[in-house]
Amino acid sequence: MSNGVEGKSAMGEHASIHRRKLLAYFSSSPLFAPSAARALAGIAALGTTEAVAQSYDVLRAAPVMNGDLIASPAQALNVFDFEPVAKKELPPAHYGYLASGVDADKTLKANRDDFDKIHIRVRRLIDVRKIDTTVKIFGETWASPIALAPVSSVGAFHPEAEAAAARACKVKGHQMILSTVGSTSIEDVIKERGAPVWYMLYPTDDWSVTEKLVKRAEAAGAPAIVLTVDRQGGRNTETLFRERRADTRTCTDCHTPGFKNEVSRKPMFDEIDVSKVTNLYGTGMTWDYVKRLRGIVKGKLVLKGIVTQEDAKIALTHGVDAIIVSNHGGRAEESLQSTIGALPEVVAAVNGKVPVLIDGGFRRGTDVLKALALGATAVCVGRPYVWGLAAFGQPGVEMVLTLMQREFETIMRQVGATKLSEITPKSVQIV
Repeated sequence: MSNGVEGKSAMGEHASIHRRKLLAYFSSSPLFAPSAARALAGIAALGTTEAVAQSYDVLRAAPVMNGDLIASPAQALNVFDFEPVAKKELPPAHYGYLASGVDADKTLKANRDDFDKIHIRVRRLIDVRKIDTTVKIFGETWASPIALAPVSSVGAFHPEAEAAAARACKVKGHQMILSTVGSTSIEDVIKERGAPVWYMLYPTDDWSVTEKLVKRAEAAGAPAIVLTVDRQGGRNTETLFRERRADTRTCTDCHTPGFKNEVSRKPMFDEIDVSKVTNLYGTGMTWDYVKRLRGIVKGKLVLKGIVTQEDAKIALTHGVDAIIVSNHGGRAEESLQSTIGALPEVVAAVNGKVPVLIDGGFRRGTDVLKALALGATAVCVGRPYVWGLAAFGQPGVEMVLTLMQREFETIMRQVGATKLSEITPKSVQIV
């Protein structure tokens, strides 16, 4: 039996490679090159033993005094305060689905931990009374670079599902992306938001189904089709499996056994023949599939799940209009590669030709600023908004967006940035 030394050594080597990727981005920038050598020395000294030894507890970041939970959205000091309430409100299996990464959840953990490897450089004596957080993507002006990421089966967390989230986005001025296997149709989501939303496509392995989904989303007004490419290899969601053991409910009350039955229950598959569908994620997809999809998508085509410079470059040759750096919130694979760590090489490969968005582990306004400093155009938030939804419905989602936006504006003032274009590589440093 292994004593764990080899495993720790391998992880240390991986972390070292990962940190060098971050540095490569900074060292290539004329703004940051003088600091690269100092940063490299500091990063090389970082150890991983303590991080490896600790188990990951998603509730650790939510300090609750005397075991009390917040009783209303207004009591939340940060988005973490919503998670223990969500856990209390949800059946164990539903919470487990939301909380789970894959294998030992180390990639899920890396998505959070790697933000700590990036420090923020504050500036003084700059007039920051007026802050502009708007960003223009595909000709549409967003009030904030913070958007809601696609989440599957949101009805498992609150009966109003994506409709409540869409109303929150309307109130707070944020964009959102709807999943193919969401609990609400795109027509209803757009109606509740009062404006178009992006549509995340699970293509299935039946092209005729893919075509119908794309046509329906575009007919409803979706300006962008977001093809998810990070679910092709399967996954082992151990946290979910463990939580299921604690769930005493009869699952057939809300789940119909069988893949086709489950897919056909989702509103986006209404009146679509799914009899030939055997796989939701299109596990046989290649770049030829992207080319074929590009041929039928009339609007913008976005690839979600790109994490390397090689794939980013290939995506550009296939006419992709934007990229979302994503590992499915740590749910795609146990690579230990965080999305914030992968971001710099993707940004460098794209070289400003298309927008680069990112999701995975975003919980604070400071996280948002770090991503934008590394070259992201916008960020997508998943679990936090679902915590708020599960805990308090639409008001919970509104407060999650309020807290993250408030934190983001605060840190913008601290770095002396009055608009997003003033957030640059000089706003952060690797330590």
